[in-house]
Amino acid sequence: MEHFVRIVMEKQEGAQLLDESIFAEQEIYETEQGATVYEIALPRQLSEEEADEYANRLANYMFESGHEDFDIEISTDIGEDIIEETYDGDDFFLEYGVMWFNEDDDELDEAEYQGRKVKLGKPMRGDVKKFKVYVRDPKTKNVKKVNFGDPNMKIKKSNPARRRSFRARHNCDNPGPRTKARYWSCRKW
Repeated sequence: MEHFVRIVMEKQEGAQLLDESIFAEQEIYETEQGATVYEIALPRQLSEEEADEYANRLANYMFESGHEDFDIEISTDIGEDIIEETYDGDDFFLEYGVMWFNEDDDELDEAEYQGRKVKLGKPMRGDVKKFKVYVRDPKTKNVKKVNFGDPNMKIKKSNPARRRSFRARHNCDNPGPRTKARYWSCRKW
């Protein structure tokens, strides 16, 4: 199938094909992780607006059919040759360099946080969330730890559609102060 819609859901025992009068060309299979996948052929590539409308109609159909938890993926020409990259430890910083600067033009880039010396404004692997960064709160002048990012998700900022959607959803044109997670998430994207 060159162009398709994929519906991914938790394993369905005895899963059957969807209504064949609506979805003529379809396949059903199970992934190695145990998810049930319905793959429906499309006659052509859909525009972004058409894809959104199709996904909404398909979601309504799935809800009416009694399915509640599923993901819908629609094939696009965008990003077919994009490779997702995942970095461990400091490999990200070695590849892309340090992504920080001091807004206050202070030379100070180290401070003390709970008795330890920490670098200010340098995102690093987190303990509670995916990333953490230490910043100085301009109001209180105290050092603050900002946790951000979902540790269970991969960022796919190399996909223009996902990047645009993330930035719109989080209002990245106006990311807010450095002491908030949204500011740092938007900088990563």
